[in-house]
Amino acid sequence: MGVDTSAQVGHKNAQVGHKKRWAARAALVAAALAVLLPLGYGGVDGVLLLLAALLGVAVTAAALWWALTRRGPLRWVAAVLAAVAPGAVITLFAVARLLWAVPVSLALWAVAVWSGRYALRSDRTRAPRPKERRAPPPQRPFLLMNPQSGGGKVAKFGLREKAERLGAQVVLLDADQHQDVTALARAAVADGADLLGVAGGDGTQALVAAVAAEHGLPFLVVCAGTRNHFAMDLGLDRDDPATCLDALTDGVELRVDLGFAGGHPFVNNASFGAYAAVVQSPAYRDDKIGTILDLLPDLLTRQRGPRLTARAGDTTLDAPQAVLVSNNPYRTDDPAGLGRRERLDSGLLGVLGITVDSAAEAAVLVLDPAPDGLAVLTTREVVIDADRAEIEAGIDGEALVLPAPVHCRVEPGALRVRVPKERPGVPEAQPPLDWRRLRTLAATMGRTAVVRHPGRGRDT
Repeated sequence: MGVDTSAQVGHKNAQVGHKKRWAARAALVAAALAVLLPLGYGGVDGVLLLLAALLGVAVTAAALWWALTRRGPLRWVAAVLAAVAPGAVITLFAVARLLWAVPVSLALWAVAVWSGRYALRSDRTRAPRPKERRAPPPQRPFLLMNPQSGGGKVAKFGLREKAERLGAQVVLLDADQHQDVTALARAAVADGADLLGVAGGDGTQALVAAVAAEHGLPFLVVCAGTRNHFAMDLGLDRDDPATCLDALTDGVELRVDLGFAGGHPFVNNASFGAYAAVVQSPAYRDDKIGTILDLLPDLLTRQRGPRLTARAGDTTLDAPQAVLVSNNPYRTDDPAGLGRRERLDSGLLGVLGITVDSAAEAAVLVLDPAPDGLAVLTTREVVIDADRAEIEAGIDGEALVLPAPVHCRVEPGALRVRVPKERPGVPEAQPPLDWRRLRTLAATMGRTAVVRHPGRGRDT
């Protein structure tokens, strides 16, 4: 019986290895065809068109930089150029009768990417899932709900009514007056609450989560905000916030990290630099685009705002225009996963710093797979300093002004998050494409699985 099982396992492994070898070969062939197809049909014209396409991308990026850092007629000229450049490249392909090659090459490249990632996928590339812990249902859950958050999701999904049916005490926040959610949460703990929860935006989630972590209580996330990044990375159902409340009766607990910036908690990120300065403006909420276009020229060219320095271990970022510090790193090697974190329990901060001082550097930022202007770091602590006494910050979307320097740190496993047993989950991160590994895998010759039978002195 054991021999048959070993043989089956060996045969299955051989089949998987065989499929991955052929997937690697398919990826290499598809990638080669994606490039060679227009070149083969177009000859010299195909080469020139490929160069024109790269030039078009560079011109578009440079024009966008000019549009964001200039005012007046030059801004509008740059904006027109950014819109015209891609169209000009498409027109060149059409004139050369190679327009058909664009969608075909893109389709081949998609096949190459899918096949390559399948070939490189293994258990070792998968991020470990947070350990779920069984925990008894709370007896006195307390939930804060913001009726205005997410365009009125609290009323739309009947969140208050469902929570109260499940035994929770619910307090609705009043949009017309300022309420200290931290004080409300502390008062609930003093009254005997054994779970704290929030139906609202990530900024409110972070404040109440810090109180829950301080008292060792479980925390419930109800994704009733606009973007719900924290809920997304917890694997919750953002399309139906009411399902989050199932955790009150049929839930499990996850231990996740909590970030702090100068003493202010954050579940997602703290931003410094251009974006943080923009959200400080009173006009931002009423006219986001107009405010951005008005402020960015001075911010990006360093005529306004502090000159930042970010120090993480032995690495120093000097004068970046923007720094994003996240509670666990964001994915950067998978375009489909940008803005997601595959883990919330790594015990590390992610740090993204952007430094661009010219249109040429903006073009390089787009064309170069590893541009000098983009710093990607992981660390337990990062210090954001400036050439002035205060630094503007955006912490989980909330505008704050903090005294410099700002010490950002992570508290590993500080937060007990209660989630439903049944939830969509976080999509698996795809392995980065490593063409050298694919070539090695594609060149490997398949071998028949070898099974050693008991009592025999040789392989069969």
